[in-house]
Amino acid sequence: MEKLKNITHYICEKCSDPTKLGATKLNKILWFIDCMSYEKTGNPVTEATYIKRQFGPVPREILNVKRALQEEGKIAIRNDPVCGGRKQEKLISLTEPNIKDFSPEEISLSDSIIEDICFNHTAQSISELTHDEVWEAAEIGEQLPLFVVFARNKGEINENDVAWAKEKLNIV
Repeated sequence: MEKLKNITHYICEKCSDPTKLGATKLNKILWFIDCMSYEKTGNPVTEATYIKRQFGPVPREILNVKRALQEEGKIAIRNDPVCGGRKQEKLISLTEPNIKDFSPEEISLSDSIIEDICFNHTAQSISELTHDEVWEAAEIGEQLPLFVVFARNKGEINENDVAWAKEKLNIV
């Protein structure tokens, strides 16, 4: 949970405009960081477990992480009213985040995702991007393992694929 806590703090620091970072965007930034890292390297950045929620994948531990960061005085969380009587959670970094456990590649990947989601998306638009076939197939509360990112890479099955499958199954 320490890596998840540190990258969450880092995201709050990098998205310096608190009006651009709420709970939904934070969850999606974490999801995309881990998915893209897993797709490229076979390893996630945060080691979080993701579950399906109404607005997309959410790290199971995120509420505890935000609470811990707030109790440690590293972030402030404000719930500001928005239209329709709803409240938007705003996350504000109060201290420098600890990023010593992250590689330069992980930070670079994180930076590009933070920039894109914080400044080029609304909470609704980024949520819609996570509502793909994999998300649709899962039940609310069900775990979404990171290997599901490979299900998005659709393609036609060809003779080489069939030959490979037969070899693996020992079918002549």
